[in-house]
Amino acid sequence: MLTVVAFIFTLSVLIAIHEYGHYQVAKWCGVKVQRFSIGFGKPLISKTYGCDKTEFVLAALPFGGYVKMLDEREGPLPQGEDLSRAFNRQSVWKRIAIVAAGPAANLLLAIFLYWCLFLQGTMGIKPVLGEVPENSPAAIAGMQAGQQIHRIGDIPTPTWQDVRWVLLQQTLESASIEVETKLSTGTSQVHQLDLSGIGSDDYEGDFLGKLGLRPFQPEVPAIIGDIVKNSPAMLAGLQSGDRVLAVNSTDLETWEQFVNIVRQSPDHQLQIRVLRNDRLHEVLVTPESVTDAGEAIGRIGAMGQIDEALWQDMLIEVQHGSLESLAKAGKKTWETSVFSLRMLASMVTGDVSWKGISGPVTIASYAGQSAHMGWKSFIGFLALISISLGVLNLLPVPVLDGGHLMYYMVEIIKGSPVSDAVMEAGQRVGVFLLGMLMILAFYNDINRFFVG
Repeated sequence: MLTVVAFIFTLSVLIAIHEYGHYQVAKWCGVKVQRFSIGFGKPLISKTYGCDKTEFVLAALPFGGYVKMLDEREGPLPQGEDLSRAFNRQSVWKRIAIVAAGPAANLLLAIFLYWCLFLQGTMGIKPVLGEVPENSPAAIAGMQAGQQIHRIGDIPTPTWQDVRWVLLQQTLESASIEVETKLSTGTSQVHQLDLSGIGSDDYEGDFLGKLGLRPFQPEVPAIIGDIVKNSPAMLAGLQSGDRVLAVNSTDLETWEQFVNIVRQSPDHQLQIRVLRNDRLHEVLVTPESVTDAGEAIGRIGAMGQIDEALWQDMLIEVQHGSLESLAKAGKKTWETSVFSLRMLASMVTGDVSWKGISGPVTIASYAGQSAHMGWKSFIGFLALISISLGVLNLLPVPVLDGGHLMYYMVEIIKGSPVSDAVMEAGQRVGVFLLGMLMILAFYNDINRFFVG
């Protein structure tokens, strides 16, 4: 239910902000707005407001919206209408402003949301390296377990999220990058990290792992914490606080060892010896089989008991002042927008897999996950989707805002509007391209859902 509510809220807010951008600038430019609609299809709620008697509509299908303005191209206007307030009678610069206002509103929303996040402070995990696999790019660069990544290039990286974001951008720009690491003693070292091994399919998975960059994980004792209701662990009789000593006669010391055995045993019964209240107990558990990245793994629905002090030592809170937060918010929005366009260009050239295109199912899933994680995660998700919506609408594809802007640029160059025949042909091409994009997005959604 939370996923559904979060998804509907996400769509409603982003669509409303987008259409409000068109609406407000149209009003500023003196254009009469006849209808402001959130959604398509049958109106569920309809109210008329203002001196222009603008109809505000909430429609049945929430996948979009529109602002209908007075326009002679849609048919003869009733007697008495002020023709000077028709959209088609406005100067090309006013039309550009009205059309561009929708995507601009989404980008401004993202800046505002990021500003709120940076101002409140964001929590992250310190980028301390765990075990570095042999012959990995990180190992070849001389990086070692226990080092903390201090900066990448000229950009500071206080958290793992920053490390991932910076390297994600750098893989599209260069074949290698300087990485500065520090030890707890304060000793720093600069490494030249090779990025050339990242291929087009790696962006969908753990590309940091392929580089050999793995987060440090403290050894957690094999003590059971929370247990999922009606899970194999609960049905078998395991309890919170049980210390796992052995599985099938294999002695254990850490929670990671226990997890690895469970993952490798889908639908296979395990004999688990636990220590509970200073007494030994034998428990039989059969991990259920679930699909992860196309592979069947075992899961019993039990979580490890985490030492709070140990966990807090791995976290860092990054907070900024008002002006610095605003500057970082603008920079983050700009970088994300540019990165999105570069990824789309790389998909067209074949340098990046088309698997990165997501549809409503994936968006709904991430909306629910981020909402479960807390309001800060959800705000960050909302900002990211708002940027995606703004960038998508600026693409020079007919039927999108960017397509109309493209027509207006041609009009400025040639001195007269694009002909109706050209616009009609463009509409067909635009609908076809969007249709193909939606089919691909749904295919990727279904593939992720069923294959993993």
